[in-house]
Amino acid sequence: MAVQIDCSYEGDLHCSAVHGPSGSILSTDAPADNQGRAETFSPTDLVATALGTCLLTIMGIYARPRNIRIEGARALVEKEMTTAPPRRVAKLIVRLSLPATLSDKARGGLEQAARLCPVAASLHPDVAVELVFEYV
Repeated sequence: MAVQIDCSYEGDLHCSAVHGPSGSILSTDAPADNQGRAETFSPTDLVATALGTCLLTIMGIYARPRNIRIEGARALVEKEMTTAPPRRVAKLIVRLSLPATLSDKARGGLEQAARLCPVAASLHPDVAVELVFEYV
């Protein structure tokens, strides 16, 4: 099933996007190092955000039917851009913080599920993705 997202250029390097199914709206701005004011997420920030939230969602999908509790899990994503043209995302480092109380079996299943993240699978192979699992 296709999802429509209606994107509009608002001027001054700002855009808005409306999520068709829900009507939710988000805004973007160009980053400060690329002529913007960095007043909100940049488009490439949304790539990093999509990866982090996808990883957490996929782990949640794995956890729910197994009664594995991962509420409070976090994904801290560090986005590195190329320094030479063409400008693009070069590397995404994701530190996934999960409850220390998880069993070894749950940890293994969650880590395997995370590696099946559709966003990660959709990224160009030149974008390095590093997953770091921390149990705190």
